Amino acid sequence: MRRVLVIGGGGYIGSHMVKQLLASGYEPFVIDNFSTGYRDAIVCDQVETLDIADQVALDALFASVKFDAVMHFASFIQVGESVIEPAKYYQNNLASTLTLLQAMLKANIKTFIFSSTAAVYGNPVYVPIDEHHPKQPINPYGLSKWMVEQILQDYDRAYGLKSVVLRYFNAAGADPDGELGERHLPETHLIPLILQAASGRRASITVFGRDYDTPDGTCIRDYVHVSDLVKAHELALEYLWSGFDSTVFNLGNGSGFSVQNVIDAAKRTTGREFKVVDAERRDGDPARLVADSQRARSVLGWTPRFADLDTIIQHAWDWELTLNRAIHSEA
Repeated sequence: MRRVLVIGGGGYIGSHMVKQLLASGYEPFVIDNFSTGYRDAIVCDQVETLDIADQVALDALFASVKFDAVMHFASFIQVGESVIEPAKYYQNNLASTLTLLQAMLKANIKTFIFSSTAAVYGNPVYVPIDEHHPKQPINPYGLSKWMVEQILQDYDRAYGLKSVVLRYFNAAGADPDGELGERHLPETHLIPLILQAASGRRASITVFGRDYDTPDGTCIRDYVHVSDLVKAHELALEYLWSGFDSTVFNLGNGSGFSVQNVIDAAKRTTGREFKVVDAERRDGDPARLVADSQRARSVLGWTPRFADLDTIIQHAWDWELTLNRAIHSEA
C-alpha cells in the first residue's frame, strides 16, 4: 500500500483528497497546522499537527515515516488579501514550500503533486485558456504560485524531483455523500456565498458588475466539482508513478457559467428566494475565465463526473444545510 502525505488535509480540497485516496486503496497521512483547516474534516487516522515552515519537524517526520509521494494543498488562497498582505503569501506559499521541497530531497521523496491556480495566467489573452497561455499573474497569490511552478522545473532538472502541477479554475461543490464540504472563514467563493444567502446565514449576495461583454452582462467562470478535482490528483500520481515526466494540467469543466446563471441555478435547486444586490465592477475581474482542460482529459484520462451546474450546486446546498444544522445545534 502506497503512503501519500497530504499537506493541508484539513482544508476544503485536501479533505476530499484524503477520502479519495482511502477509497482507492492508498494510505493517506495528513499534516496540517490548522490555521484554516479542520481536524473533524479528516477521515483518516494518521494526522499530525505540523507547519511545513518547520524544517526540523519535517525532517523528523520524514525520518520516521516513509512516504511514496507528497501532495501540497496548504497555500493561502485569497486574492484580495494577497494584495494587502503580500508578505503572508510569499512566506507561506513560496518560502514554506521551499522548506518542504528541501526536506523531501533530504528524505529522497521525489514524487510531488502541487495545487496551482488559473491566477498564474492573469487577465486572459484568449479563452478558453490552455496550458500554453502567457503567464502574467496580477496579484501576489498568483505570482507566488507561478514562482513555485518555475522552481519545480529547476528542481526536476537539477535533482530529479518529479512533479505534476494542477492549475485549478473554480473549485466548487461538496462531497456527494454529504460528509465533507467548503468551510472557509471568511468565505470568498461565489457558490457558497449564494447558498448562505439562500439558507439565511447571509443577508444578501452581491453581483459586481452587470455590464460585461457576456450574454447577460455578468462575469463568466468555469466551475469544477471538488470530487472531480481530487480524482485528477489521483490520476496525476499514477501518471508520475508510471514513469512519465513532470508536467502541468489545467483543471476545469471547459464550460463557463455566468454569475446570473449560478444565481438562477441556486434558486432552482434550493427553491428559495434571496436578496441580490448590484454593485460596481471590481478591479481585475475579467469578463470570462474558462479552462481548456483537454490535455488532462487526453493524457490523464480524466473525465469530470459532475459537470452539470445544478448537480454542483445541489451537493453544495446539501452541505450548507448540514452546516446550518450544526450551527443551530450549538446555539
